[in-house]
This record gives sequence, structure tokens and C-alpha cells, in this order.
Amino acid sequence: MSDVGGIAVEHLNAFIQRIERLEEEKAAIAEDIKEVYAEAKGTGFDPKIMRQIIRFRKMDTADYQEQQALLDLYKAAVGLPEI
Repeated sequence: MSDVGGIAVEHLNAFIQRIERLEEEKAAIAEDIKEVYAEAKGTGFDPKIMRQIIRFRKMDTADYQEQQALLDLYKAAVGLPEI
């Protein structure tokens, strides 16, 4: 393994190549997700609302409840009716 300025070149290159490959995979997955949202929109679903649902599902219950309580409080403060 050759060193340049105290850096193991092959080791560094291996990390860089792995990251580049993963970035390519991430871009491909992002495109796949975009296509799924477009497909859902084509069948009448609202992608913006779907994204919110996905964001909520990632939250733990306490965080979700806290966010909903704050949202209700803010809505009441600005005079939005409860639905």
C-alpha cells in the first residue's frame, strides 16, 4: 500500500469508490421513488399528503402527538377552525 503524505492511497480510493457507488444507487432509488409518487398521482392520490404520512410514520408516537398538539394550538391561536 502506497502512502502519500501519510495517507494510505489505496485505502482512501476504496472508500471514495464505495461512496460514489452508493451515491449512484441513492440517485437511482430517488428516481424510483419519484416514479412511484407520479404513479400514485396518476391514480388520484395526492403525493404531498403521502409524503406527510410517510414523515409521520417515521416519527415515534410521542413526537407525533407533540407535533399534532402544537399544530392544534397554533391553529387555534390564529383562528383556524378545528376540523
